[in-house]
Amino acid sequence: MNCRHCKAELSLTLVDLGFAPPSNAYLSKENLDSPETYYPLRVHVCKKCFLVQTEDYSAPTEIFNDNYAYFSSVSKSWLKHAKDFSTNMIDKLNLNKSSFIIEIASNDGYLLKNFLEVGIPCMGIEPTKSTALAAKKIGVKTLIKFFGRGLATKLKKENKLADLIIGNNVYAHVPDINDFTAGIKMVLKKEGVIVLEFPHLLNLIQLVQFDTIYHEHFSYLSLFTVRKIFEKYGLRVWNVEQISTHGGSLRVYGCHIGSDRQQEKAVREILELEKKYGLQKVDTYKNYQSNVNKIKNSFINFLLQQKENNKTVIGYGAAAKSNTLINYAGVKKDLIKFICDGAKSKQGKYLPGSHIPILRPDILKKIKADYTIIFPWNIRVEIVELLKSKYKWAGKFVIIKSSGVEII
Repeated sequence: MNCRHCKAELSLTLVDLGFAPPSNAYLSKENLDSPETYYPLRVHVCKKCFLVQTEDYSAPTEIFNDNYAYFSSVSKSWLKHAKDFSTNMIDKLNLNKSSFIIEIASNDGYLLKNFLEVGIPCMGIEPTKSTALAAKKIGVKTLIKFFGRGLATKLKKENKLADLIIGNNVYAHVPDINDFTAGIKMVLKKEGVIVLEFPHLLNLIQLVQFDTIYHEHFSYLSLFTVRKIFEKYGLRVWNVEQISTHGGSLRVYGCHIGSDRQQEKAVREILELEKKYGLQKVDTYKNYQSNVNKIKNSFINFLLQQKENNKTVIGYGAAAKSNTLINYAGVKKDLIKFICDGAKSKQGKYLPGSHIPILRPDILKKIKADYTIIFPWNIRVEIVELLKSKYKWAGKFVIIKSSGVEII
C-alpha cells in the first residue's frame, strides 16, 4: 500500500488491531446468524508526509450506507457544540442572508439548522440516506451524495460557490483525501473560508486513544500534514484552534492561497507543539502497539475479575469506540451483559462482532449493575449526569484511559 496523499510506500505500522467488522455495522436480531465481513484494522504512518492512515480494505459505500446508525442529534453536548460553532462562525466571518454555506457530511442537519434559523442560506451534502432524510424533514436542503471533485465540478457549473465550507469530523473519514481537498477548493468563493474539525493526531498518540481507530476513519491528522495537503491543492491554513471535542480536536481555518487573510500566530504555535512532541519523527510511533496492549490487558483483567467476584458489568454508549475496544479484546456478552444507548437507531440491535445487545436506557430502572463502563469517554460528564439524575443510578462508573481501567 502507498500513502493516500503523497503515494510514498508505507513501511511503518503504528498499530495492528487484528480483524473487525465496520464499527457502525450494527446487527438486527434477524441477521445475528448471518456471516459478518471482517476487515484488517491496521494503521500505517507515512515517513514522508506523516499522514497516519488505515490500511485499504473496506469500501466507503459499505461503511456509509443507507443503514448508517450514527445520528449527531443524539448527544446534547454535541448539539451545544454545534450551536456555539454556528454563532461563532456568523460573528467571526460576518455571515448574513446573502451568504451561502455548504456543509459536507451534514448528517441529520444538527448544525445547519442553526444557520437556517437566522435566515442564512445553506446546503448539506450527506451520503447516508438515513441521516440525510432526517435532515430534510427539518427543512435542511441536503444532497444525498459523496463529495469529491465530481460533485464539486457540478456545483461549480451551477454557480453554487460557498462563503463558508464546513467539514466537521469528515476530513478523517474520506478515503481519497486528495480528491476531497481538490473538491473544496473548487466550490470555495474567492475570499471564502473552509473550516474543518478533526481529532488531533497528537492526542491519539500521546493519550493512546486507540479506541478512536476504526474503519470509518481513513486518516489521523496533524496540522503539519493537513497544511501540506492544503498547499498542494492551492489552499492555505490561516488559523487553527484547539477544541475539546472527541478527546481533543483541531479546528482548522483554510482559504485560497491568494486570499488576503493573514496567518494567525496559533498556526505556528501548534506546528511547534507537534514538532516538539516528535510527530515528524519515526521513533515516536514505534512503541504505540505495546502501549495499546497494556490498556487492552487492563480492560480484560478488570472484566475477568468482576466475573470471578460475581459482579455485573454493563456498558453505556454503543459508540464506534466501544466496538474497537471490545473486538480487539475479544470480549463477548458473558463479560458485558448489555450496552445502553439513547439512539433509537441502535436500540434493539447488537454490536458487530461481539453481538452484545443494545438496550434502551429505561432498562436501568429495573437492573442494578455493579459497574457501568462509559465507552464514549469524551462525553462522560454528560452521561454520568444523565444516569444519576434521570435513572438514579448508584453503581460505579468505569472509563478506559491511557493508564488502563479507571473507576470514577
